Amino acid sequence: MGDFNYPNICWRDNAAERKQSRKFLECVNDNFLLQVIEEPTRRGAMLDLVLTNKEGLVGNVKLKGSLGCSDHETVEFRILRAARRAHSKLTALDFRRADLGLFRDLLGRIPWDKALEGRGAQDSWLIFKGHLLQAQEQCIPTKRKSSKSTKRPPGKVKQKKKKVAYRGWKQGQVAWEEYRETVQAAREQVRKAKALIDISLARDVKDNKKRFYRYVSEKRGTRENEMGDLVTQDMEKAEVRNDF
Repeated sequence: MGDFNYPNICWRDNAAERKQSRKFLECVNDNFLLQVIEEPTRRGAMLDLVLTNKEGLVGNVKLKGSLGCSDHETVEFRILRAARRAHSKLTALDFRRADLGLFRDLLGRIPWDKALEGRGAQDSWLIFKGHLLQAQEQCIPTKRKSSKSTKRPPGKVKQKKKKVAYRGWKQGQVAWEEYRETVQAAREQVRKAKALIDISLARDVKDNKKRFYRYVSEKRGTRENEMGDLVTQDMEKAEVRNDF
């Protein structure tokens, strides 16, 4: 943040008139920075800037008038830190630390023929389940489930709301205007989520090349294959797919 003194940069159109200003603008874009000031800070010019590398980190930006003899506007903003992550109370089986040898041994000691003799399907299942859970408790420890997996991404939540709104509109319970607003909000959320993914991929490409090239491969959708003989019979098609 500070007085960068580039009055001829148009941040709305991402353009500049002078060479030095264009150079600064290119530097900002190459480092995937976002500029959050939207109003002029000195005599109709936007000289004071606040730059961030993460959308949503800086918010509540306000101009508070000049301070003392300065002819610049005072800029006030907040850094929005994430709320403390709630610890998940859900647990899951930790198979990495499981003693599967003991597990098999415990179940192998049970005389199943006698235990299930004369029992129906339901009773047999309950007996088997009881022994299985006892062996599981002794041999497979549990671990607390990560809170990341319990939190749905905002794009998914918006998509679900869109489906609910569509169902309501088809049944005559939701107005067309309300449904259209929900669809537009979902599209905007997805667009922003995709843009953030692109920015993070480009920013971390030096440290995580595999993630970047995996993303590129998914976008390409096709693979380069050598041209061969054309097959027309169903059996031949099946063999070609099987070989591939």
